[in-house]
Amino acid sequence: MSQRIQIQIESRSRYHIMWLAGVRHVALDQHCLRSFGQPDRPRVDVRRRHQTLELPQDNPPLAWYLCALPNPWNWSQNAHLAFEGAAGEQWEGLALVPGLYVHLDNARPIEGWGEHSIPASEPRRNSYRFRTCRNYQFAWWLRMERNAPDAPPEYVPPRRPGEGEQMSLL
Repeated sequence: MSQRIQIQIESRSRYHIMWLAGVRHVALDQHCLRSFGQPDRPRVDVRRRHQTLELPQDNPPLAWYLCALPNPWNWSQNAHLAFEGAAGEQWEGLALVPGLYVHLDNARPIEGWGEHSIPASEPRRNSYRFRTCRNYQFAWWLRMERNAPDAPPEYVPPRRPGEGEQMSLL
């Protein structure tokens, strides 16, 4: 019997963006997806109503994080589910909101994180964008509860035109 994590996703609402991240480290100076630094990114198709993914068994991340943003966008309807590998366990339920239903095999949700996970001494806690970002809240939970390391530095584009790489629109 395979111990590979399988996630089945049923979109009961329309989503504009959907992604799954295997979180290995955190970038606590960022919010949204960037708060997970450079995560593993299995392909998720936002257009499909039903999809099943088998996640890599070798070199597992600290946690997995599923996020979906509705169309039209409404912050209160954003779907979020943090989960981790757990051989032989199954779980099914909502990803925080009624619009996204998930079934996990060989995994379980991670609960107990939220705005309270951000330390009171963290200056970004005073910023609405950071404080209300569920990805950022979970990144802090990973730091405090799983000792998640800092993400490697990311490329920072030049601030003056004409320096560095050229940007183009496709």
